Amino acid sequence: MNWPETFGISWSAIRSHGLRSVLTVLGILIGIAAVILTVGLGLGTQKDVSAQISSLGSNLLIVSPGSATSTTGIRGGFGTSSTLTLADAEALATSVSTPDIKGVAAEKTSQLALTAGTANWTTSVTGVTPSWLSVRARTLSSGAFITNAENTNSSAVVVLGSQTATELFGSQNVVGQTVTINSKTFTVIGVLASVGSTTTSNLDDVAIVPMSTEANELVGGTSSATVSTVYIEAKSAAQLSAAYQEADTMLLNLHGITSAASADFTISSQDALVSTATSVYRTLTVLLTGIAGLSLLVGGIGVMNIMLVSVTERTKEIGLRKALGAPPWAIRRQFLVEAAILGLSGGLLGAVLGVAAALVLPGVIGSSVVVSPGAVFLSIGVAIAIGVTFGVYPATRAAALAPIDALRTE
Repeated sequence: MNWPETFGISWSAIRSHGLRSVLTVLGILIGIAAVILTVGLGLGTQKDVSAQISSLGSNLLIVSPGSATSTTGIRGGFGTSSTLTLADAEALATSVSTPDIKGVAAEKTSQLALTAGTANWTTSVTGVTPSWLSVRARTLSSGAFITNAENTNSSAVVVLGSQTATELFGSQNVVGQTVTINSKTFTVIGVLASVGSTTTSNLDDVAIVPMSTEANELVGGTSSATVSTVYIEAKSAAQLSAAYQEADTMLLNLHGITSAASADFTISSQDALVSTATSVYRTLTVLLTGIAGLSLLVGGIGVMNIMLVSVTERTKEIGLRKALGAPPWAIRRQFLVEAAILGLSGGLLGAVLGVAAALVLPGVIGSSVVVSPGAVFLSIGVAIAIGVTFGVYPATRAAALAPIDALRTE
């Protein structure tokens, strides 16, 4: 019996028990689709997290204050102290001492209420210097950004995030409008282009004012000289490590600290954030893929069950073929081909369902789903392998039947 004849007989046998074959294929189909979707969701989540972190800026280092200790001895978390100043940021921007640093931008943030007519909205009011726009890789959808002159003169101007503008005015066409912050009237000079949210904050819900205005007009007091965060942009990704060392050494010297273990600040990099997030989601993806793979095992058991039933039902057919001279390998090959066809059918249909779901789901769940060609082809290969593997025992059993015993079976 040649291969075309084997495929023809196998296909006829599968079609003669259509419903049973469909149910067998369904088990593999669901498993394949689940694996493709699980891998796609994992890769999509990693992509989203990386994009969110990258939205902070490119080649970025983030310097945060250390922890503060209350009078009762209770220590706060990192960022609760007031150990970073605008002078620190200005020193870091000195190219002679920090040749691998391209730009530095300090932030001073407070939660304040903004009022526009009868509308009000509480958001992060952030004092910045003009370098903030480039260091944080932000752009404007309209208007202009804060200038050096406005920062020097503590001007009452504000640049709104796209969501903040919408909440206050119902529109983003708000350049020239005025808002009130802490009883002081500010003129809107620009609106930031939308970039979405990170895992910790909404980057579109912010009000940007000159650093001097934030310090002198809105916050004041003893904390007017301190900043919340300092962002450092390295000249390139390759120079990020060097920029880290330069910033760490300079801040330790500025703060009079001789031991790095006693530093009153922390420096984190995007690479570390991306690496940590990716590691977590990769582990989760492997775990969920393993769970989805169990359904493939169940599908394989279904294939073996159906093939065993098929051997039992076709005992006389097998006996007749062997009596007519069919060798055991021909019988074995026929049943293995049947099992492989069931596995391939489930794999192909599962891949189609998985890819189709991956195209539809992002609009439903609001998260990216990345279809991995490798996962698709590997899943199809696994489906065929499962069909063949779980078809070996039934095929071997069929090939081992004695012709006389098979022919006299009722």
